Amino acid sequence: MAAAGEKKMLQLNELGEFRLRAYKNNRVYKEKVKRWHDRRLVRKSFVPGQQVLLFNARLRLFPRKLKSRCSSPFIVKAVFPHRVVEIFDKHTDQAFKVNGQRLKHYYGDTANREVVSAVIWTT
Repeated sequence: MAAAGEKKMLQLNELGEFRLRAYKNNRVYKEKVKRWHDRRLVRKSFVPGQQVLLFNARLRLFPRKLKSRCSSPFIVKAVFPHRVVEIFDKHTDQAFKVNGQRLKHYYGDTANREVVSAVIWTT
């Protein structure tokens, strides 16, 4: 009985060590994936007065493939630390704060719409 008890205690200790190694490996893996993801983030800088589009991932009213999920252009009112941006809607005269990752630069008014270029591929 004593030998069986010692064997059981050794198995429990090995199981505990295995669990600790699994936790450590999981933590190392998560840190590695976070570093990989953070390196690939695109940093966007916004300035007050700039026009931006607001990305709405929860927009499910019209589920179409080609329906844009970006709302109409807003104006940047203020930029705060930690990528918080206060935007202003011209149509409703409301200002609210959003995460800067949900914004895209808007270049709609600066493009010259009279110039048209076409590329024709022939094989």
